[in-house]
Amino acid sequence: MKNPYIALRKCEVLDAALYEESAIEVIKKQVGTSRVLLALSGGVDSSVCASLLTKAVPGQLTCIFVDHGFMRLNEGDEIERVFSGYEMEFVRVDAEERFLSRLAGVTDPEEKRKIVGGEFIRVFEEESAKLGDIPFLAQGTIYPDIVESGGEGAASGGDCVASGGELGGTKSATIKSHHNVGGLPENLAFSELVEPLSGLYKSEVRALGRQLGLPETLVNRQPFPGPGLSVRVLGEVTKEKLDVLRVADAIVREEMGALKRIPDQYFAVMTSTYSVGVKGDSRTYDPVIAVRAVETVDFMTGEYAPVPHEVLGRISSRITSEIPTVSRVVYDITSKPPATVEWE
Repeated sequence: MKNPYIALRKCEVLDAALYEESAIEVIKKQVGTSRVLLALSGGVDSSVCASLLTKAVPGQLTCIFVDHGFMRLNEGDEIERVFSGYEMEFVRVDAEERFLSRLAGVTDPEEKRKIVGGEFIRVFEEESAKLGDIPFLAQGTIYPDIVESGGEGAASGGDCVASGGELGGTKSATIKSHHNVGGLPENLAFSELVEPLSGLYKSEVRALGRQLGLPETLVNRQPFPGPGLSVRVLGEVTKEKLDVLRVADAIVREEMGALKRIPDQYFAVMTSTYSVGVKGDSRTYDPVIAVRAVETVDFMTGEYAPVPHEVLGRISSRITSEIPTVSRVVYDITSKPPATVEWE
């Protein structure tokens, strides 16, 4: 089936007001009077999607926040606090043990993404069964998600997407599977997908969010992968590793966020490399934490951010002093390509 929202992406610079108006019209036509179920992560994409859907079909949206245990520090509570005040049905599902169990022993990043994606859908199906008939599943899929998951490529005339309702060009190689694209099982219990952002780049999603009146704290929220910290823990995912990474990531975000020139994305990675260190009079052998910060326009390509050395030094000092089980921090200076923004 053709994606009706791809046709809304024109070759000109995005007119957020016009896109809002056009997308609302398409949503109303697609959904009618039916109910819609949205996976709300609290990230920019799903937040903008929720706002747009609420405006297009008020009273018909149910947002499910699946707390898979892979969120950043205190993020689950923050998401609930913000969105429980919206005019929508908000459901929070505590599924940490379920997801950790499914990922036990799994080390391959592509397998992680597909397991998390499949489990997400299973949770949605279970919750929707409790809520009655909800035929539409909404997702905050954006254009780079489609390209990186092996979707049809961009039109040959540069970065613009073909305006005829389909993606032009040839099929791209799969760079990674996104839980809302490549990981979808074939036996979905929903009749149709609603993906109103699927023709937009990240910067355009932010512009649309501002047009919709979302607060800057949401519009400028750091990009976060659907599988969360599970793909920022290299190798097998455990609660212990996640708890360490949460603290390291909070330190990185606090220090980077205070810069005059803030990178477009920044985060910490729990690597699978162990390194000898010294703390006090004791020898340690602990995992290495990597710090990643990039500058990009569309997240299709990017350069590492030239963060001042004194800031990197402060980040390293804080991580190694505030986390007993970390004694080494490294900074990733690889561009995209050849690397991706995420490590997995």
